[in-house]
Amino acid sequence: MPIDRAGLAEFLRRRRGSLQPEDVGLPRGQRRRTSGLRREEVATLCHISADYYSRLERERGPHPSEQMIASIAQGLHLSHDERDHLFRLAGHQPPTRGPAGEHISPGLLRIFDRLADTPAEIVTELGETLRQNRLGLALTGDLTRFTGPARSIGYRWFTDPACRARYHPDDHPLHSRVFAAGLRRVVTVRGPGSWAAHLQNLLLEQNEEFRAVWGEHEIGVRYAHVKRFVHPEVGALELTCQALLDPDQGHSLLVYTAAPGSESYEKLRLLAVIGDQEITVPTS
Repeated sequence: MPIDRAGLAEFLRRRRGSLQPEDVGLPRGQRRRTSGLRREEVATLCHISADYYSRLERERGPHPSEQMIASIAQGLHLSHDERDHLFRLAGHQPPTRGPAGEHISPGLLRIFDRLADTPAEIVTELGETLRQNRLGLALTGDLTRFTGPARSIGYRWFTDPACRARYHPDDHPLHSRVFAAGLRRVVTVRGPGSWAAHLQNLLLEQNEEFRAVWGEHEIGVRYAHVKRFVHPEVGALELTCQALLDPDQGHSLLVYTAAPGSESYEKLRLLAVIGDQEITVPTS
């Protein structure tokens, strides 16, 4: 499928012009004359260079890869139909839709972009973190950096001891039961040839604790009202986790809050300061 450079450039320009900074979680700032987003802002949202993005809008540059187009589609908050159109303009077949996909719906992203004062993340049905906000990073560290099976927190829970360090040790047995029961549900829904079934087989081969918990055949095990974290700098936190589900994609927006006036509430405020310092301190 050949690339339609003119169509691609026109679509990108129009989509950029239709978005305002507040639509994508960016500050508007003063003396703003641009109608829509600036090219530099789009490039930042898409995690690409401003020069590369500018060349696409000018019908120049190399043929963008599927990974690049997926990043642009997400950065521009495209719907699934718009994303598929963008892929075809770039000369690629659109990715398969459904729960295995990683394209986050614009509606879920709009909510996520407005959550600045409390930890939040967007995860797949297998616990693969797709997005974290600033406070989410401060609370649990960067969970988007993992690749392969380790992208799933359930897989990491049974194979990487470091995964358990930020959760209260008294709750570890419950976490194990929740992850095993959740994986069983997804395997049942998605079938024996799914990625979930592959994770199941890997864990059965690699981990004795998983084999024991899996053998209990539990379904529907859930957390209590409060989840307890242990942060290396602020210590113990008790946070309520609320989940908003996108039924079309199987993605969940997880939001962690603390009761106002509580010790955990004050620690979240301290985490916000720590996170800002980590972001702004220059690296050599």
